[in-house]
Amino acid sequence: MKLRYLLISLLISSFFASLIQTDFGNTDISLKRLDTEKGQYLYYDLYKPKNASSINKAPFIAIIPGFQRSKEALSNVAIELSRRGHVVALIDPYAQGLSSSSSSRIAATTQGYGMFALIDHVYNSKDFEYVNKNLLGSTGHSMGGNAAIRGADFFGQEAEKYNSNSKLHSIYISGYVLTLRDEILKNAKSNIGVSYALYDEGAFRNELTGWDAADMTIAPESLRTVNSIFKDEDKINKVELNKFYGDVNNRTGRIIFNEALLHPFQPYNKEAMANQLYYFDTVFNSPIELDSSDQIWQLKELFTLINMILSFLLIIPLTRNLLRFNFFSKLVNEIPAPLPAQNSQSKIIFWAFLILSASIACITFIPMVEVAKVIFPEAASRNLTWFFPQRMNNPVMLWALFNGAIGIAIFLVSYFIFGKKHGVKTSSWGLKINRDQLFRTILLGISVFILYYLILFIIYFMFHVDYRFWFMGIRVFQPEMLLVLLMYFPFFFVFFFSNSLRVNGSMRFSGQSESLSRFIAGIANSGGLLLIIIIQYLVFAFTGTVYWTTNWLSVNLLFGIVPIMFLLPYFNRIFFLMTGRIYLGPIITCLIFIMILSTNTVVYLPLK
Repeated sequence: MKLRYLLISLLISSFFASLIQTDFGNTDISLKRLDTEKGQYLYYDLYKPKNASSINKAPFIAIIPGFQRSKEALSNVAIELSRRGHVVALIDPYAQGLSSSSSSRIAATTQGYGMFALIDHVYNSKDFEYVNKNLLGSTGHSMGGNAAIRGADFFGQEAEKYNSNSKLHSIYISGYVLTLRDEILKNAKSNIGVSYALYDEGAFRNELTGWDAADMTIAPESLRTVNSIFKDEDKINKVELNKFYGDVNNRTGRIIFNEALLHPFQPYNKEAMANQLYYFDTVFNSPIELDSSDQIWQLKELFTLINMILSFLLIIPLTRNLLRFNFFSKLVNEIPAPLPAQNSQSKIIFWAFLILSASIACITFIPMVEVAKVIFPEAASRNLTWFFPQRMNNPVMLWALFNGAIGIAIFLVSYFIFGKKHGVKTSSWGLKINRDQLFRTILLGISVFILYYLILFIIYFMFHVDYRFWFMGIRVFQPEMLLVLLMYFPFFFVFFFSNSLRVNGSMRFSGQSESLSRFIAGIANSGGLLLIIIIQYLVFAFTGTVYWTTNWLSVNLLFGIVPIMFLLPYFNRIFFLMTGRIYLGPIITCLIFIMILSTNTVVYLPLK
């Protein structure tokens, strides 16, 4: 598809995504910054329904995404709550998205990821005269849910101290029950709703075991939540799901939901969304009455998914057009001849090495999580540092470096043992390049990266949307992230270069269709990591407990990485066919994909 058609399609899709996000113009959305304390600051999207005013005051709800999630990951919740007349603040938690790092190593516990400061600000500021200060609430998923219950504890203790109502009228906890403990619940002076996935992978940390751990009808965590409002003689021994206990008018309302979902998918389910909407409809008497099943957020997800697909397609004609400039046209070389057609012996060698590579990729990922804790202790301990500050990406980087080096070694071994003796010529690899061409290739790769993200920033400025689907997103970033990219790029590049070398130097055969060749390369590159997910969830399905418990979040990270790993060989082959060399592909893909990875996780940069 031509560049201009892709750009037009991207603009149209972004416009419709924005239209859904603003409820067809009924909600004003603006990016806000709140400077808190000790050099910390919080960015949030303010969703203000047009019917909210100083005369017609609306409830206020702070939405807190979970660990490794930016504000856009829960925009669906903001869309639906604001459609019902609530003023919504969708925050970037501390150390995530555009917000600063936190001065606390346990920011969700001690600061609510910044929510405590935001609630205080809204409650005390004259800038929020359209907000009913008696109806402030908070909701969050996963660690965002922990932040919500910690907020009820924090503001409950404050209310006890000053003999007043808690600033937090109501909270909703999604995907987190670890802190539903007596010493915390006793301080809560807020209505509490709890939603927990019946198949939550993190349930092994709960008090019961196996499948019982996530069963909220019998879980001690849910029983304590409900029984915290009752006298001893009135306490229950089994929770009735979807039922309100207590009295929402005196802030003793309690309700438990238990949707049949996995943890990462819970925020993106119609039933789970309906349960949350029903909760806030009840405790806040939503200004705009809509049925809880009346939801439009799925359309916004569809359009931003289209954005993501279009943005990846955009890279190809963008690069092709730049190659037409005289400065870059010298990079276009004759495409080297492919490898000889495979015979039965070469097929055995090929598949043996492919399976070996995938197996190594599979068995080395989790150990690298442990190695990263030793090599990068500051980030692993959530201390602020300029030395590789991304706790969750550090093991991915080590895995990529190791497997990239192993991939090059396997490539060379297969050549010297078999390929060299069977007609494989090194000229087919596309390695030959002089210093001038390498310099121009690097400039071209950087140019594509800059233009790709420049288009994204323009889209975000115009429509306040980016490219994403659920928790996988391509988002704008703060300038400091360029330094982070430079830090991680050389080590990740080993893997990206290795992939380009193998995809174009050992997986391109005479007589084999391009589509089959690329598909095999995609499976080869992603198969090892995909196998980890398969093992994790097969064991979970049979036992009720995931295989990898301590590092279960690292396994969850693979939901976003595996698709990128599958697509990578496609891009490396396309850029090889454009230039006849293997260098441009890994430069472009490493810059773009690692920035995507880096902007979708926690980063513990020092405060200024």
